[in-house]
Amino acid sequence: MAAVASLARLAAAFVLLAAQVACEYGMVHVVSETGGPKGKDYCILYNPQWAHLPHDLGKASLLQVRDWTGSVLCSPSDLPAKGFSNQIPLVARGNCTFYEKVRLAQGSGARGLLIVSKETLVPPGGNKTQYDEIGIPVALLSYRDMLDIFETFGRTVRAALYAPKEPMLDYNMVIIFIMAVGTVALGGYWAGSRDVRKRYMKHKRDDGPEKQEDEAVDVTPVMICVFVVMCCSMLVLLYFFYDQLVYVIIGIFCLASSTGLYSCLSPLIQRLPFCKCRVPDNSLPYFHKRPQVRTLLLALLCVAVSVVWGVFRNEDQWAWILQDALGIAFCLYTLKTIRLPTFKSGNSIMVEVATGPSDSATHEKLPMVLKVPRLNASPLALCDRPFSLLGFGDILVPGLLVAYCHRFDIQVQSSRVYFVACTIAYGIGLLVTFMALALMQRGQPALLYLVPCTLVTSCALALWRRELGMFWTGSGFAKDLPQPAWVPAAADGPQPRADSDTTTAQQPPGQEALPASLPAEQSPEPPVPKETEASAPPREPESPTGLTPKPAGLPDPSA
Repeated sequence: MAAVASLARLAAAFVLLAAQVACEYGMVHVVSETGGPKGKDYCILYNPQWAHLPHDLGKASLLQVRDWTGSVLCSPSDLPAKGFSNQIPLVARGNCTFYEKVRLAQGSGARGLLIVSKETLVPPGGNKTQYDEIGIPVALLSYRDMLDIFETFGRTVRAALYAPKEPMLDYNMVIIFIMAVGTVALGGYWAGSRDVRKRYMKHKRDDGPEKQEDEAVDVTPVMICVFVVMCCSMLVLLYFFYDQLVYVIIGIFCLASSTGLYSCLSPLIQRLPFCKCRVPDNSLPYFHKRPQVRTLLLALLCVAVSVVWGVFRNEDQWAWILQDALGIAFCLYTLKTIRLPTFKSGNSIMVEVATGPSDSATHEKLPMVLKVPRLNASPLALCDRPFSLLGFGDILVPGLLVAYCHRFDIQVQSSRVYFVACTIAYGIGLLVTFMALALMQRGQPALLYLVPCTLVTSCALALWRRELGMFWTGSGFAKDLPQPAWVPAAADGPQPRADSDTTTAQQPPGQEALPASLPAEQSPEPPVPKETEASAPPREPESPTGLTPKPAGLPDPSA
Protein backbone atom coordinates (compact mmCIF):
# COMPACT_ATOMS: atom_id res chain seq x y z
CA MET A 1 0.00 0.00 0.00
CA ALA A 2 2.86 2.37 0.77
CA ALA A 3 4.33 1.76 -2.69
CA VAL A 4 0.98 2.48 -4.34
CA ALA A 5 0.59 5.69 -2.36
CA SER A 6 4.08 6.77 -3.36
CA LEU A 7 3.35 6.13 -7.03
CA ALA A 8 0.11 8.07 -6.73
CA ARG A 9 1.91 11.07 -5.23
CA LEU A 10 4.57 10.86 -7.95
CA ALA A 11 1.91 10.82 -10.66
CA ALA A 12 0.18 13.81 -9.06
CA ALA A 13 3.50 15.67 -9.02
CA PHE A 14 3.99 15.00 -12.75
CA VAL A 15 0.46 16.22 -13.47
CA LEU A 16 1.09 19.38 -11.48
CA LEU A 17 4.39 19.92 -13.29
CA ALA A 18 2.68 19.58 -16.66
CA ALA A 19 0.05 22.06 -15.58
CA GLN A 20 2.71 24.52 -14.42
CA VAL A 21 4.38 24.35 -17.82
CA ALA A 22 1.12 25.22 -19.52
CA CYS A 23 0.18 28.08 -17.16
CA GLU A 24 0.65 31.71 -18.08
CA TYR A 25 0.26 35.03 -16.39
CA GLY A 26 -2.42 37.40 -17.55
CA MET A 27 -4.20 40.56 -16.46
CA VAL A 28 -7.68 41.51 -15.46
CA HIS A 29 -8.45 45.16 -16.17
CA VAL A 30 -11.01 46.48 -13.68
CA VAL A 31 -13.08 49.68 -13.99
CA SER A 32 -15.96 51.04 -11.94
CA GLU A 33 -19.47 51.08 -13.39
CA THR A 34 -20.19 54.36 -11.63
CA GLY A 35 -17.31 56.23 -13.30
CA GLY A 36 -14.95 56.31 -10.32
CA PRO A 37 -11.16 56.17 -10.44
CA LYS A 38 -9.17 55.16 -13.47
CA GLY A 39 -9.00 51.47 -14.31
CA LYS A 40 -6.34 49.24 -12.85
CA ASP A 41 -4.72 45.95 -13.85
CA TYR A 42 -4.44 42.96 -11.54
CA CYS A 43 -2.50 39.74 -11.92
CA ILE A 44 -4.22 36.48 -12.84
CA LEU A 45 -2.84 32.99 -13.45
CA TYR A 46 -4.62 31.08 -16.21
CA ASN A 47 -4.22 27.99 -18.36
CA PRO A 48 -4.45 28.75 -22.10
CA GLN A 49 -5.64 25.19 -22.74
CA TRP A 50 -9.02 26.11 -21.28
CA ALA A 51 -9.45 29.16 -23.50
CA HIS A 52 -7.04 31.71 -24.95
CA LEU A 53 -7.07 35.34 -23.87
CA PRO A 54 -6.64 38.21 -26.34
CA HIS A 55 -3.27 39.94 -26.35
CA ASP A 56 -4.76 43.42 -26.76
CA LEU A 57 -6.99 45.03 -24.16
CA GLY A 58 -8.98 46.71 -26.92
CA LYS A 59 -10.06 43.28 -28.20
CA ALA A 60 -11.17 42.02 -24.77
CA SER A 61 -14.84 42.26 -23.73
CA LEU A 62 -15.58 44.44 -20.71
CA LEU A 63 -18.07 42.38 -18.69
CA GLN A 64 -19.81 42.78 -15.36
CA VAL A 65 -18.16 41.06 -12.40
CA ARG A 66 -20.48 39.11 -10.08
CA ASP A 67 -19.32 38.70 -6.49
CA TRP A 68 -20.17 35.10 -5.69
CA THR A 69 -17.33 34.43 -3.27
CA GLY A 70 -19.73 33.17 -0.62
CA SER A 71 -19.97 29.97 -2.68
CA VAL A 72 -17.37 27.51 -3.94
CA LEU A 73 -19.56 26.65 -6.98
CA CYS A 74 -19.25 22.89 -6.71
CA SER A 75 -22.89 21.85 -7.27
CA PRO A 76 -25.93 23.14 -9.19
CA SER A 77 -27.39 24.36 -5.90
CA ASP A 78 -24.59 26.91 -5.67
CA LEU A 79 -25.76 28.67 -8.85
CA PRO A 80 -27.86 31.85 -8.62
CA ALA A 81 -31.50 31.65 -9.71
CA LYS A 82 -30.92 33.69 -12.89
CA GLY A 83 -27.44 32.32 -13.61
CA PHE A 84 -24.39 34.32 -14.71
CA SER A 85 -25.60 35.61 -18.05
CA ASN A 86 -22.76 37.59 -19.74
CA GLN A 87 -20.97 37.96 -16.42
CA ILE A 88 -17.64 36.98 -14.88
CA PRO A 89 -18.35 35.40 -11.48
CA LEU A 90 -15.95 35.56 -8.58
CA VAL A 91 -16.08 32.28 -6.65
CA ALA A 92 -14.09 30.84 -3.76
CA ARG A 93 -11.54 28.10 -4.22
CA GLY A 94 -11.92 24.64 -2.65
CA ASN A 95 -13.98 21.42 -2.28
CA CYS A 96 -14.00 20.48 -5.97
CA THR A 97 -11.92 20.55 -9.14
CA PHE A 98 -11.48 23.51 -11.43
CA TYR A 99 -13.33 21.62 -14.15
CA GLU A 100 -16.45 21.23 -12.02
CA LYS A 101 -16.50 24.95 -11.26
CA VAL A 102 -15.99 26.15 -14.82
CA ARG A 103 -18.48 23.62 -16.23
CA LEU A 104 -21.22 24.95 -13.94
CA ALA A 105 -20.28 28.57 -14.71
CA GLN A 106 -20.31 27.98 -18.47
CA GLY A 107 -23.64 26.17 -18.26
CA SER A 108 -25.20 29.15 -16.49
CA GLY A 109 -24.11 31.63 -19.17
CA ALA A 110 -20.86 32.98 -17.71
CA ARG A 111 -18.31 34.45 -20.12
CA GLY A 112 -15.37 33.74 -17.82
CA LEU A 113 -14.55 32.55 -14.32
CA LEU A 114 -12.30 34.06 -11.66
CA ILE A 115 -11.43 31.78 -8.74
CA VAL A 116 -10.33 33.70 -5.64
CA SER A 117 -7.51 32.01 -3.72
CA LYS A 118 -6.11 32.85 -0.30
CA GLU A 119 -3.19 30.49 -0.94
CA THR A 120 -0.44 30.48 -3.51
CA LEU A 121 -1.76 30.73 -7.04
CA VAL A 122 -1.59 27.42 -8.91
CA PRO A 123 -2.55 26.83 -12.54
CA PRO A 124 -6.11 25.55 -13.13
CA GLY A 125 -5.36 22.19 -14.75
CA GLY A 126 -7.46 19.51 -16.43
CA ASN A 127 -7.26 16.85 -19.15
CA LYS A 128 -7.69 17.04 -22.92
CA THR A 129 -11.35 16.01 -22.87
CA GLN A 130 -12.16 18.71 -20.35
CA TYR A 131 -10.20 21.30 -22.30
CA ASP A 132 -12.19 20.52 -25.45
CA GLU A 133 -15.49 20.83 -23.57
CA ILE A 134 -14.86 24.23 -21.99
CA GLY A 135 -14.86 27.40 -24.09
CA ILE A 136 -14.59 30.18 -21.49
CA PRO A 137 -11.38 31.35 -19.76
CA VAL A 138 -10.79 30.39 -16.16
CA ALA A 139 -8.14 32.08 -14.01
CA LEU A 140 -7.05 32.47 -10.41
CA LEU A 141 -7.07 35.82 -8.62
CA SER A 142 -5.44 36.42 -5.26
CA TYR A 143 -7.66 37.23 -2.29
CA ARG A 144 -5.60 40.35 -1.56
CA ASP A 145 -6.25 41.69 -5.06
CA MET A 146 -9.98 41.02 -4.69
CA LEU A 147 -10.08 43.10 -1.50
CA ASP A 148 -8.19 45.90 -3.26
CA ILE A 149 -10.67 45.83 -6.15
CA PHE A 150 -13.69 46.22 -3.86
CA GLU A 151 -11.94 48.88 -1.76
CA THR A 152 -10.88 50.92 -4.78
CA PHE A 153 -13.83 50.53 -7.16
CA GLY A 154 -16.71 49.33 -4.99
CA ARG A 155 -18.88 46.26 -5.50
CA THR A 156 -20.17 47.14 -8.96
CA VAL A 157 -17.28 46.77 -11.39
CA ARG A 158 -16.55 45.59 -14.90
CA ALA A 159 -13.51 43.61 -15.95
CA ALA A 160 -11.75 42.45 -19.09
CA LEU A 161 -9.39 39.46 -19.20
CA TYR A 162 -6.36 39.70 -21.50
CA ALA A 163 -2.76 38.52 -21.72
CA PRO A 164 -0.32 40.92 -23.46
CA LYS A 165 2.79 39.40 -24.95
CA GLU A 166 5.94 39.47 -22.92
CA PRO A 167 8.78 41.60 -24.39
CA MET A 168 12.03 39.80 -25.09
CA LEU A 169 13.95 42.13 -22.77
CA ASP A 170 12.96 45.02 -20.56
CA TYR A 171 14.51 48.44 -20.92
CA ASN A 172 15.66 48.31 -17.31
CA MET A 173 18.38 45.90 -18.43
CA VAL A 174 20.26 48.93 -19.75
CA ILE A 175 20.22 50.48 -16.27
CA ILE A 176 21.38 47.23 -14.65
CA PHE A 177 24.16 46.87 -17.25
CA ILE A 178 25.46 50.39 -16.59
CA MET A 179 25.34 49.94 -12.81
CA ALA A 180 27.03 46.53 -12.86
CA VAL A 181 29.80 47.30 -15.35
CA GLY A 182 30.38 50.71 -13.82
CA THR A 183 30.69 49.26 -10.32
CA VAL A 184 33.09 46.54 -11.45
CA ALA A 185 35.23 48.98 -13.45
CA LEU A 186 35.33 51.67 -10.77
CA GLY A 187 35.90 49.18 -7.96
CA GLY A 188 38.68 47.38 -9.81
CA TYR A 189 40.40 50.63 -10.75
CA TRP A 190 40.09 52.03 -7.23
CA ALA A 191 41.40 48.84 -5.63
CA GLY A 192 44.45 48.66 -7.89
CA SER A 193 45.30 52.35 -7.62
CA ARG A 194 44.90 52.35 -3.86
CA ASP A 195 47.08 49.29 -3.45
CA VAL A 196 49.97 50.58 -5.53
CA ARG A 197 49.75 54.06 -4.00
CA LYS A 198 50.04 52.63 -0.49
CA ARG A 199 53.00 50.48 -1.55
CA TYR A 200 54.96 53.21 -3.30
CA MET A 201 54.19 55.99 -0.83
CA LYS A 202 54.86 53.93 2.27
CA HIS A 203 57.88 56.05 3.20
CA LYS A 204 55.60 59.04 3.79
CA ARG A 205 54.22 58.85 7.28
CA ASP A 206 51.12 60.81 8.21
CA ASP A 207 49.21 59.79 11.29
CA GLY A 208 46.40 62.28 10.79
CA PRO A 209 42.94 60.74 10.93
CA GLU A 210 42.07 61.93 7.45
CA LYS A 211 45.16 60.21 6.00
CA GLN A 212 44.52 56.80 7.49
CA GLU A 213 42.98 54.19 5.21
CA ASP A 214 41.60 50.78 5.90
CA GLU A 215 44.10 48.01 5.40
CA ALA A 216 43.43 45.59 2.57
CA VAL A 217 42.56 42.01 3.48
CA ASP A 218 44.18 39.26 1.43
CA VAL A 219 42.07 36.23 0.55
CA THR A 220 43.63 33.11 2.05
CA PRO A 221 42.66 29.42 1.87
CA VAL A 222 41.57 29.57 5.50
CA MET A 223 39.36 32.54 4.76
CA ILE A 224 37.77 30.71 1.82
CA CYS A 225 37.05 27.66 3.99
CA VAL A 226 35.50 29.81 6.71
CA PHE A 227 33.45 31.65 4.08
CA VAL A 228 32.14 28.39 2.61
CA VAL A 229 31.18 27.05 6.04
CA MET A 230 29.44 30.28 6.98
CA CYS A 231 27.50 30.42 3.70
CA CYS A 232 26.36 26.81 3.96
CA SER A 233 25.31 27.30 7.57
CA MET A 234 23.45 30.48 6.72
CA LEU A 235 21.60 28.81 3.84
CA VAL A 236 20.47 25.97 6.09
CA LEU A 237 19.37 28.37 8.82
CA LEU A 238 17.52 30.53 6.30
CA TYR A 239 15.68 27.47 5.02
CA PHE A 240 14.30 26.70 8.49
CA PHE A 241 14.22 30.13 10.14
CA TYR A 242 13.81 32.56 7.25
CA ASP A 243 11.21 34.78 8.93
CA GLN A 244 13.54 35.42 11.87
CA LEU A 245 16.96 35.61 10.20
CA VAL A 246 15.85 37.91 7.40
CA TYR A 247 15.78 40.82 9.86
CA VAL A 248 19.31 39.97 11.02
CA ILE A 249 20.55 40.11 7.43
CA ILE A 250 18.71 43.40 6.84
CA GLY A 251 20.44 44.86 9.90
CA ILE A 252 23.84 43.62 8.74
CA PHE A 253 23.22 45.12 5.31
CA CYS A 254 22.34 48.51 6.84
CA LEU A 255 25.55 48.53 8.88
CA ALA A 256 27.80 47.32 6.05
CA SER A 257 26.25 49.59 3.41
CA SER A 258 26.52 52.70 5.60
CA THR A 259 30.19 51.88 6.16
CA GLY A 260 30.70 51.40 2.44
CA LEU A 261 28.93 54.66 1.62
CA TYR A 262 31.15 56.52 4.08
CA SER A 263 34.27 54.90 2.60
CA CYS A 264 33.25 55.97 -0.92
CA LEU A 265 32.34 59.56 -0.04
CA SER A 266 35.11 60.26 2.47
CA PRO A 267 37.87 60.84 -0.16
CA LEU A 268 35.63 63.38 -1.89
CA ILE A 269 34.91 65.20 1.36
CA GLN A 270 38.61 65.33 2.23
CA ARG A 271 39.30 67.21 -1.00
CA LEU A 272 37.00 70.09 -0.10
CA PRO A 273 39.05 73.23 0.61
CA PHE A 274 36.75 74.46 3.40
CA CYS A 275 35.24 73.33 6.71
CA LYS A 276 38.45 71.77 8.07
CA CYS A 277 37.74 72.54 11.72
CA ARG A 278 38.33 69.71 14.19
CA VAL A 279 36.69 68.46 17.34
CA PRO A 280 38.11 70.06 20.52
CA ASP A 281 40.47 68.12 22.77
CA ASN A 282 38.69 65.35 24.66
CA SER A 283 39.23 61.87 26.10
CA LEU A 284 36.49 59.99 24.27
CA PRO A 285 37.45 56.66 22.62
CA TYR A 286 37.31 57.87 19.01
CA PHE A 287 37.11 61.63 19.31
CA HIS A 288 40.45 61.93 21.11
CA LYS A 289 42.06 61.89 17.66
CA ARG A 290 40.19 65.13 16.94
CA PRO A 291 38.54 64.15 13.65
CA GLN A 292 37.25 66.83 11.34
CA VAL A 293 33.68 67.94 11.84
CA ARG A 294 32.83 67.35 8.18
CA THR A 295 33.77 63.66 8.50
CA LEU A 296 31.40 63.32 11.46
CA LEU A 297 28.61 64.96 9.50
CA LEU A 298 29.30 62.59 6.60
CA ALA A 299 29.10 59.60 8.95
CA LEU A 300 25.75 60.81 10.29
CA LEU A 301 24.47 61.27 6.73
CA CYS A 302 25.49 57.73 5.74
CA VAL A 303 23.83 56.23 8.80
CA ALA A 304 20.70 58.28 8.14
CA VAL A 305 20.48 57.01 4.55
CA SER A 306 20.71 53.38 5.64
CA VAL A 307 18.14 53.94 8.40
CA VAL A 308 15.70 55.56 5.96
CA TRP A 309 16.05 52.58 3.65
CA GLY A 310 15.58 50.16 6.54
CA VAL A 311 12.35 51.85 7.59
CA PHE A 312 10.87 52.28 4.09
CA ARG A 313 12.48 49.27 2.37
CA ASN A 314 9.12 47.88 1.20
CA GLU A 315 8.12 51.06 -0.65
CA ASP A 316 8.45 49.75 -4.20
CA GLN A 317 8.02 53.18 -5.76
CA TRP A 318 11.34 54.67 -4.61
CA ALA A 319 13.08 52.51 -1.97
CA TRP A 320 14.87 50.54 -4.69
CA ILE A 321 16.91 53.67 -5.51
CA LEU A 322 18.34 53.79 -1.99
CA GLN A 323 18.93 50.03 -2.00
CA ASP A 324 20.88 50.23 -5.26
CA ALA A 325 22.95 53.18 -4.04
CA LEU A 326 23.79 51.44 -0.77
CA GLY A 327 24.47 48.18 -2.61
CA ILE A 328 26.89 49.82 -5.06
CA ALA A 329 28.70 51.51 -2.18
CA PHE A 330 28.94 48.18 -0.36
CA CYS A 331 30.38 46.48 -3.46
CA LEU A 332 32.93 49.24 -4.02
CA TYR A 333 34.03 49.07 -0.38
CA THR A 334 34.37 45.29 -0.58
CA LEU A 335 36.39 45.42 -3.81
CA LYS A 336 38.67 48.04 -2.29
CA THR A 337 39.20 46.13 0.97
CA ILE A 338 39.44 42.49 -0.14
CA ARG A 339 42.12 41.54 -2.64
CA LEU A 340 43.47 38.38 -4.23
CA PRO A 341 47.19 37.96 -3.45
CA THR A 342 47.48 35.35 -6.23
CA PHE A 343 45.29 34.32 -9.11
CA LYS A 344 45.18 30.69 -8.01
CA SER A 345 43.39 31.66 -4.76
CA GLY A 346 40.44 33.12 -6.62
CA ASN A 347 38.24 30.01 -6.69
CA SER A 348 34.90 31.03 -5.14
CA ILE A 349 31.43 29.68 -4.61
CA MET A 350 28.26 31.25 -5.88
CA VAL A 351 25.59 31.93 -3.30
CA GLU A 352 22.48 32.80 -5.21
CA VAL A 353 20.22 34.92 -3.06
CA ALA A 354 16.65 34.55 -4.24
CA THR A 355 13.70 36.74 -3.40
CA GLY A 356 12.70 34.64 -0.41
CA PRO A 357 10.10 31.88 -0.04
CA SER A 358 6.63 32.65 -1.32
CA ASP A 359 5.03 31.32 1.86
CA SER A 360 7.01 33.63 4.14
CA ALA A 361 4.87 35.13 6.89
CA THR A 362 6.79 38.42 6.82
CA HIS A 363 7.05 38.75 3.00
CA GLU A 364 10.48 40.32 3.55
CA LYS A 365 13.11 40.08 0.83
CA LEU A 366 16.85 39.71 1.28
CA PRO A 367 18.50 42.99 0.24
CA MET A 368 21.67 41.49 -1.27
CA VAL A 369 20.69 42.43 -4.83
CA LEU A 370 20.57 45.40 -7.16
CA LYS A 371 17.04 45.81 -8.43
CA VAL A 372 15.36 48.04 -10.99
CA PRO A 373 11.59 48.05 -11.64
CA ARG A 374 10.42 46.82 -15.02
CA LEU A 375 9.69 49.61 -17.46
CA ASN A 376 7.50 47.58 -19.83
CA ALA A 377 3.87 46.88 -18.91
CA SER A 378 3.60 43.10 -18.85
CA PRO A 379 1.96 40.35 -16.78
CA LEU A 380 5.38 39.18 -15.64
CA ALA A 381 6.12 42.63 -14.22
CA LEU A 382 2.73 42.74 -12.51
CA CYS A 383 2.63 39.19 -11.18
CA ASP A 384 5.84 37.32 -10.70
CA ARG A 385 8.86 39.61 -10.91
CA PRO A 386 8.12 43.35 -10.84
CA PHE A 387 11.87 44.00 -10.57
CA SER A 388 14.90 42.83 -12.50
CA LEU A 389 17.54 41.63 -10.07
CA LEU A 390 21.32 41.21 -10.08
CA GLY A 391 22.96 39.69 -7.02
CA PHE A 392 25.95 41.22 -5.28
CA GLY A 393 27.90 38.03 -5.94
CA ASP A 394 27.57 38.67 -9.68
CA ILE A 395 29.48 41.92 -9.10
CA LEU A 396 31.92 41.00 -6.33
CA VAL A 397 33.26 37.71 -7.68
CA PRO A 398 34.24 39.03 -11.15
CA GLY A 399 35.13 42.39 -9.58
CA LEU A 400 37.88 40.80 -7.50
CA LEU A 401 39.40 39.45 -10.70
CA VAL A 402 39.16 42.89 -12.36
CA ALA A 403 40.94 44.45 -9.37
CA TYR A 404 43.60 41.75 -9.54
CA CYS A 405 44.13 42.50 -13.24
CA HIS A 406 44.56 46.20 -12.52
CA ARG A 407 47.17 45.52 -9.84
CA PHE A 408 48.98 43.14 -12.18
CA ASP A 409 48.93 45.81 -14.90
CA ILE A 410 50.73 48.19 -12.57
CA GLN A 411 53.28 45.54 -11.62
CA VAL A 412 54.24 44.65 -15.20
CA GLN A 413 53.62 48.18 -16.56
CA SER A 414 51.25 46.96 -19.26
CA SER A 415 49.23 50.18 -19.69
CA ARG A 416 46.16 48.59 -18.00
CA VAL A 417 45.63 46.12 -20.83
CA TYR A 418 44.56 43.36 -18.41
CA PHE A 419 42.16 45.69 -16.58
CA VAL A 420 40.48 46.93 -19.76
CA ALA A 421 40.23 43.45 -21.30
CA CYS A 422 38.73 41.92 -18.14
CA THR A 423 36.22 44.76 -17.77
CA ILE A 424 35.11 44.38 -21.39
CA ALA A 425 34.83 40.61 -20.88
CA TYR A 426 32.58 41.23 -17.88
CA GLY A 427 30.32 43.43 -19.97
CA ILE A 428 30.16 40.78 -22.71
CA GLY A 429 29.33 38.11 -20.13
CA LEU A 430 26.50 40.26 -18.81
CA LEU A 431 25.13 40.69 -22.34
CA VAL A 432 25.26 36.91 -22.80
CA THR A 433 23.29 36.58 -19.56
CA PHE A 434 20.63 38.94 -20.90
CA MET A 435 20.44 36.95 -24.14
CA ALA A 436 19.95 33.70 -22.20
CA LEU A 437 17.26 35.42 -20.14
CA ALA A 438 15.45 36.51 -23.29
CA LEU A 439 15.62 33.04 -24.87
CA MET A 440 14.64 31.02 -21.79
CA GLN A 441 12.28 33.60 -20.24
CA ARG A 442 13.37 32.74 -16.70
CA GLY A 443 15.97 33.93 -14.22
CA GLN A 444 19.57 33.03 -15.05
CA PRO A 445 22.60 32.40 -12.80
CA ALA A 446 24.72 35.27 -14.08
CA LEU A 447 28.00 33.83 -12.78
CA LEU A 448 27.50 30.89 -15.12
CA TYR A 449 28.31 33.30 -17.97
CA LEU A 450 30.40 35.97 -16.22
CA VAL A 451 33.06 33.69 -14.73
CA PRO A 452 34.03 31.92 -17.99
CA CYS A 453 34.14 35.20 -19.91
CA THR A 454 36.45 36.94 -17.44
CA LEU A 455 38.62 33.93 -16.65
CA VAL A 456 39.18 32.86 -20.25
CA THR A 457 39.91 36.41 -21.38
CA SER A 458 42.42 37.10 -18.60
CA CYS A 459 44.26 33.79 -18.98
CA ALA A 460 44.32 34.01 -22.78
CA LEU A 461 45.77 37.52 -22.62
CA ALA A 462 48.43 36.44 -20.13
CA LEU A 463 49.30 33.45 -22.32
CA TRP A 464 49.55 35.63 -25.43
CA ARG A 465 51.83 38.09 -23.59
CA ARG A 466 53.89 35.19 -22.17
CA GLU A 467 53.15 36.29 -18.62
CA LEU A 468 50.92 33.42 -17.52
CA GLY A 469 53.34 32.26 -14.83
CA MET A 470 53.54 35.69 -13.21
CA PHE A 471 49.80 36.19 -13.63
CA TRP A 472 49.05 32.87 -11.92
CA THR A 473 51.37 33.31 -8.93
CA GLY A 474 50.94 37.06 -8.50
CA SER A 475 54.65 37.69 -8.10
CA GLY A 476 55.30 40.59 -5.75
CA PHE A 477 51.72 40.91 -4.49
CA ALA A 478 52.26 39.09 -1.21
CA LYS A 479 54.97 41.49 -0.09
CA ASP A 480 55.65 45.15 -0.61
CA LEU A 481 57.87 46.07 -3.48
CA PRO A 482 60.99 48.20 -2.83
CA GLN A 483 60.78 51.92 -3.23
CA PRO A 484 60.95 52.77 -6.98
CA ALA A 485 63.56 55.13 -8.26
CA TRP A 486 61.11 57.43 -9.97
CA VAL A 487 59.38 58.64 -6.80
CA PRO A 488 60.30 62.34 -6.57
CA ALA A 489 62.22 63.57 -3.55
CA ALA A 490 61.24 66.52 -1.42
CA ALA A 491 61.73 69.96 -2.91
CA ASP A 492 64.61 70.87 -0.63
CA GLY A 493 66.26 67.46 -0.66
CA PRO A 494 66.89 65.28 2.41
CA GLN A 495 67.45 67.40 5.49
CA PRO A 496 69.88 66.47 8.29
CA ARG A 497 68.67 66.05 11.84
CA ALA A 498 69.18 68.82 14.36
CA ASP A 499 71.11 66.68 16.87
CA SER A 500 74.86 66.71 16.72
CA ASP A 501 75.50 62.97 16.34
CA THR A 502 73.56 62.66 13.07
CA THR A 503 75.39 62.83 9.76
CA THR A 504 74.16 63.60 6.30
CA ALA A 505 74.08 60.93 3.65
CA GLN A 506 76.07 62.91 1.13
CA GLN A 507 77.79 66.25 0.93
CA PRO A 508 77.57 68.57 -2.03
CA PRO A 509 80.79 69.19 -3.91
CA GLY A 510 82.95 71.87 -2.31
CA GLN A 511 81.75 71.21 1.24
CA GLU A 512 84.62 71.99 3.61
CA ALA A 513 83.63 70.02 6.70
CA LEU A 514 82.61 66.39 6.86
CA PRO A 515 81.70 64.32 9.89
CA ALA A 516 84.53 62.22 11.20
CA SER A 517 82.60 59.17 12.30
CA LEU A 518 79.34 57.32 11.86
CA PRO A 519 77.64 56.13 15.09
CA ALA A 520 76.98 52.42 15.26
CA GLU A 521 73.35 52.85 16.35
CA GLN A 522 72.45 55.10 13.44
CA SER A 523 69.47 53.85 11.41
CA PRO A 524 69.87 53.17 7.69
CA GLU A 525 69.55 56.13 5.42
CA PRO A 526 66.30 56.69 3.48
CA PRO A 527 66.33 55.76 -0.19
CA VAL A 528 67.70 58.43 -2.49
CA PRO A 529 66.42 58.99 -6.04
CA LYS A 530 68.67 57.97 -8.89
CA GLU A 531 68.89 61.51 -10.18
CA THR A 532 70.48 62.62 -6.89
CA GLU A 533 72.84 59.66 -6.81
CA ALA A 534 74.04 60.41 -10.33
CA SER A 535 75.04 63.98 -9.46
CA ALA A 536 76.75 63.19 -6.15
CA PRO A 537 80.32 61.91 -5.79
CA PRO A 538 80.68 58.18 -5.15
CA ARG A 539 80.64 57.09 -1.50
CA GLU A 540 83.85 55.75 -0.08
CA PRO A 541 83.72 52.59 2.02
CA GLU A 542 83.92 53.02 5.78
CA SER A 543 87.13 52.22 7.58
CA PRO A 544 87.22 49.39 10.12
CA THR A 545 87.71 51.89 12.92
CA GLY A 546 84.46 53.67 12.13
CA LEU A 547 86.22 56.79 10.79
CA THR A 548 85.19 58.23 7.46
CA PRO A 549 88.18 58.66 5.09
CA LYS A 550 88.95 62.10 3.82
CA PRO A 551 87.51 62.69 0.35
CA ALA A 552 90.03 63.35 -2.35
CA GLY A 553 90.58 66.97 -3.20
CA LEU A 554 89.44 68.39 0.17
CA PRO A 555 91.73 69.87 2.82
CA ASP A 556 92.44 67.83 5.92
CA PRO A 557 90.59 69.49 8.84
CA SER A 558 93.22 68.22 11.28
CA ALA A 559 96.05 69.97 9.42
